[in-house]
Amino acid sequence: MTSETAYTPPKIWTWEQPSGGRFASINRPIAGPTHEKELPVGRHPLQLYSLATPNGVKVTVMLEELLARGHASAEYDAWLIRIGEGDQFGSGFVAANPNSKIPALVDHGGGKPRRVFESGAILLYLAEKFGEFLPKDLDARTECLSWLFWQMGSAPYLGGGFGHFYAYAPEKFEYPINRFAMETKRQLDVLDRRLAEAEYLAGTEYTIADMAVWPWYGGLVLGWLYNAAEFLQVHEYRNVVRWAEQILARPAVRRGRMVNRTFGDPAEQLHERHDASDFETRTQDKLVPQG
Repeated sequence: MTSETAYTPPKIWTWEQPSGGRFASINRPIAGPTHEKELPVGRHPLQLYSLATPNGVKVTVMLEELLARGHASAEYDAWLIRIGEGDQFGSGFVAANPNSKIPALVDHGGGKPRRVFESGAILLYLAEKFGEFLPKDLDARTECLSWLFWQMGSAPYLGGGFGHFYAYAPEKFEYPINRFAMETKRQLDVLDRRLAEAEYLAGTEYTIADMAVWPWYGGLVLGWLYNAAEFLQVHEYRNVVRWAEQILARPAVRRGRMVNRTFGDPAEQLHERHDASDFETRTQDKLVPQG
């Protein structure tokens, strides 16, 4: 790093707006709502407020997988939260998630509405509520939860670290890109070694651990994140690629990826989901004339 780019931190940090980067308009050092806005509530007990980022996809995949296994009470309404427009700072959303991050789930099925926030907590809540995708065997359950929490601790280095400095920061700097590229590749190697010895992360059974890890690291090796597949040489992680493709082949996963999606092929964007038929009738290619 040259003297022109060296930075000496001040004695006391102060917030200067804008902070720079793609998400400068929504980043701030304080919590709480910025405006009054109640959340909509649909007809199902489960109300999801989200966006199809990797963290959001975890939960919609889980819900679609539960429905695929015949759990009719897993029907849900999925409402779009446009984080670029600050929807997550509305008073209703902050009441559902004081951390102002998607996704947030509110379960109206037990009398008093119950909020669940943080994607890993939502997966665990749904797994326990419906008795699915969390092994009963203690060894397999422990392995599943270990990988679930591995994802929660590791993905910030991929997203907020590598993704930010490689794709979103207003300027490119060698040190942070190298630092987080190295860590991302180390994490991919951790996964690749595990998936060389097991079909899924918890062993032979597809679980919430796979649902948590797949949108991040599966998406990375499938070329969906940060336009970084070549830079990171993701094809080298053959076991991760095998696992990612295997999960993508699941119909519930393909449906889950579409929910609250606002980018890509209009035929794969279902901004809101209120009924299973919405996948056939309410994707953006059917709602917006294509010219």
